[in-house]
Amino acid sequence: LRLVALNLPLSGDMRADFHCFQQAQQAGLITTYRAFLSSHLQDLVTVVRKTDRDNLPIVNLKGETLFNNWESIFNGNGGQFNIHVPIYSFDGRNVMTDPFWPQKIIWHGSTTNGIRLVNNYCEAWHTADLAAMGQASPLKMGKLLDQKAYSCNNQFIVLCIENSFVSDPQG
Repeated sequence: LRLVALNLPLSGDMRADFHCFQQAQQAGLITTYRAFLSSHLQDLVTVVRKTDRDNLPIVNLKGETLFNNWESIFNGNGGQFNIHVPIYSFDGRNVMTDPFWPQKIIWHGSTTNGIRLVNNYCEAWHTADLAAMGQASPLKMGKLLDQKAYSCNNQFIVLCIENSFVSDPQG
């Protein structure tokens, strides 16, 4: 399952699932992508189909392994990953080094176990208000689920996860 960043940073008022779907389509990816965010409808840990959570690696856009499987992101260690494996945007830029994302921080709105934090998810990702807060993680810490709260007016990286695996019928 591929983990890919949106092509632009977003504040807390976002239509992230729509952007993930749209940018994946524009990049020629045929599977479904969902935002790597807890929402008012779903905890982050359940975004990927149950049948794909423990048997498929989580890779970047170029197929390099970030995590052994989906479940390993939520084992309580904050989603520790190798910072030397780049996270790419749908248009192929490395969000860790590209200046287009000046703040190397990702929104997630979750606990380290992928459960939604209703007080820290920018009112279900519907506000960029300075007074509202969203849970996010500085990527330089090497964790996707580090626990830091930021004002929703910040523009941070939004990740998308391929939420179901479809094998290539051509083999």
